[in-house]
Amino acid sequence: MRRHPAGYCAPFMRMPMALLLHRAARLGAQRAAHFAAHLLLALAVAGAVAAGPAHAKRLADRPAHAKVAGDLAEGADAARPARARWARERGGEREVQVIVTTESADDMRGLARHIERLGGEVLVRHSFIHSLTARVPARNLRQLAERDDVAHIAPNRDTVSTYSTLERAAGAVAGKARSGSTKKSYSGFDGTGVTIAIVDSGLQRDHLAFRDGPGAHRIKRQVTMLGTSTSGWGGGGTGLSMEPNSAARRTYEQAIDRADAAVHDAYGHGTHVASVAAGFARHVRSTTPDLTGLAPDADLVDVKVIGDDGIGTVSDAIEGIQWVIFHARELNIRVINLSIAARSTDSWRVDPLAAAARAAVAAGITVVVAAGNYGLDSRGRETFGSIGSPGHEPSVITVGAANFKGTPGRGDDTVAAYSSRGPTRGAFGNGGAVARDNVLKPDLVAPGNRVVGAAAWTRAGGWNRIAANHWSVVGLDVPQYTDESVMQMSGSSIAAPAVSGAVALMLQANPGLTPPLVKAMLQYSAQPIAGASLVQQGAGLLNVDGAVALARALRTDIAPLVEAGLLPAGAPLAMSLPAPTTTVEGQSFGWSRLVFAGGNHVLSGEALFTRHQPLWNPRLSWANGIVRSTTPEYWLGLGYLPATFVRGFRVQDASSFQPLGAGVNIATAMAGSSSSLARSGAFRATSQMSAWVASGSGQWLTKTASMAQGLVLSEGIVLSEGIVLSEGIVLSEGIVLSEGIVLSEQRLVVE
Repeated sequence: MRRHPAGYCAPFMRMPMALLLHRAARLGAQRAAHFAAHLLLALAVAGAVAAGPAHAKRLADRPAHAKVAGDLAEGADAARPARARWARERGGEREVQVIVTTESADDMRGLARHIERLGGEVLVRHSFIHSLTARVPARNLRQLAERDDVAHIAPNRDTVSTYSTLERAAGAVAGKARSGSTKKSYSGFDGTGVTIAIVDSGLQRDHLAFRDGPGAHRIKRQVTMLGTSTSGWGGGGTGLSMEPNSAARRTYEQAIDRADAAVHDAYGHGTHVASVAAGFARHVRSTTPDLTGLAPDADLVDVKVIGDDGIGTVSDAIEGIQWVIFHARELNIRVINLSIAARSTDSWRVDPLAAAARAAVAAGITVVVAAGNYGLDSRGRETFGSIGSPGHEPSVITVGAANFKGTPGRGDDTVAAYSSRGPTRGAFGNGGAVARDNVLKPDLVAPGNRVVGAAAWTRAGGWNRIAANHWSVVGLDVPQYTDESVMQMSGSSIAAPAVSGAVALMLQANPGLTPPLVKAMLQYSAQPIAGASLVQQGAGLLNVDGAVALARALRTDIAPLVEAGLLPAGAPLAMSLPAPTTTVEGQSFGWSRLVFAGGNHVLSGEALFTRHQPLWNPRLSWANGIVRSTTPEYWLGLGYLPATFVRGFRVQDASSFQPLGAGVNIATAMAGSSSSLARSGAFRATSQMSAWVASGSGQWLTKTASMAQGLVLSEGIVLSEGIVLSEGIVLSEGIVLSEGIVLSEQRLVVE
């Protein structure tokens, strides 16, 4: 195995404090800044090592103050101005809107009554993730956190929406997926039979991009989660624990239906996102650009969680995800696209939006999330650790943006400067030391700069809000028609639906794939962009042709066998795999052959796909040394098929989980200790890691490996130096808003 230099922090950790201060005094200003960065994180890492794992068997066993999110604790302080939308003054008292997560197995009625006794009110029940949204007097937060069944309290944060050159740049027409595509026709995989849920600002129903060949709508349902319960600080405790076909369920479904709304997407974000994933150009006039997306015959479900101003709440997003989970088998929803994000200081293990996304994965849905657009600080300098929620959730596919320079060839592609970098920096406290997640993200990047897609119009014929306020997003010298209008946007929120469309093609090619297997195939077949690191590009650039070829090589009954517990570890999945190379626009390249797992491991080897690995079970989540089993439970009754409608989830510890079998290559140790200055560890170039595993380097397993063998704790990539902003402030909160309208790459970015 190759040996690589250790990180820069270790020497500092061994120095006496007096020597450290003396050394710092002798440095120049610029070097002193670097020295300070190492010193601060050396102290932080030393504290974390001394404290040991910062999690308990039960999250609810933590001290009360550790259960309250950091930004909530600050916003609840009456001495500070109430700046966040989740805090307000009422009758001379600070009131906050929170999401309370419980580990209790009951229906949360006792918790709801306790909130009422504290002077609060339950607004929404999120039964799938054992959480509820409520308004609570800020002064009583500590009392609420002291309950034995309360695991975490977070604020109801804002969420924000983050020809065909796209097809060619993504590798969708290189031969394995589609052999050709024009504005009038195409041949090959197109997403037929797969439904993608677009959880966003809405979809313009009458846009021709969402019709099929005969001209019928491909939008199966259009619903809104923008309830008055949270926006108006009052409600009746609506939840999704209603039985199928019941009067309560029918009333709820009628209340949220918006197929007949006068305007479906006044903001304009969701329409563009949906067209990138599944736009169809056959009806487009000859004078307009080709709007063909990655899966032009996939069905769509429109779940509105972002308002006309481009803002929503975490509570509404959770309810939208729960609605998708409930209807997933009925409508064959196999993919959720979340080009939205929330600022969160919380670890993935307690973040409520991450929990909702994880539940969707456990239900067999592949969840694709935008990484965010905060790769640069206010002065235009690269920053790390800016992945939003739920992009920091290990089980989802987190997508960064690549700049494909408007050409189908890949030789000039780069990681977009604005695309958010990893690792994730969510914090988890247990009354003592605070642990950072440091999950390797993004998982991959996809074309996301100046992508042409559908533009929503209002019924009166006016532009959507994004286009009206930022004319440069239109930027196309073509005639515009209300049913065929187009605009161009950039950002990771535009890259994410490219991956969602690619997933639809993979699932059409092989309906038996599980969400973690889909994610691994996308990474394994990705093309490393030269010079970009693991936390800049993940495994590399989306390669649709390679991912579809890999999907077609595997047996098609994996998912049902895994769900039934009938596929043992090591069972054959494929006789052989396709050659790990792809040719796009006449240029051949090798696949990365890298897969992220366990939060901070890098894996490789054909055995990942030729033999069944237990980690391909979507109900198991594994990261930061923690393994959880999230099992869906279904309604059983008359008038509907069994195992169709999810009633709730059972979450259990799965610490005996053995994730990997013989023949898998553990490449983690080759990365070395993480140092941004030395470009090692998490900051090592993906192409270098790819070359090493291609040459056979790494630790090859000869037998099944368990947690006790140290795959996570002793071999995981640990961030050994700080991510420090130029102002000298350590990036401790780690999650910044993944939405905003900023100028970058000389173009408008909306995410």
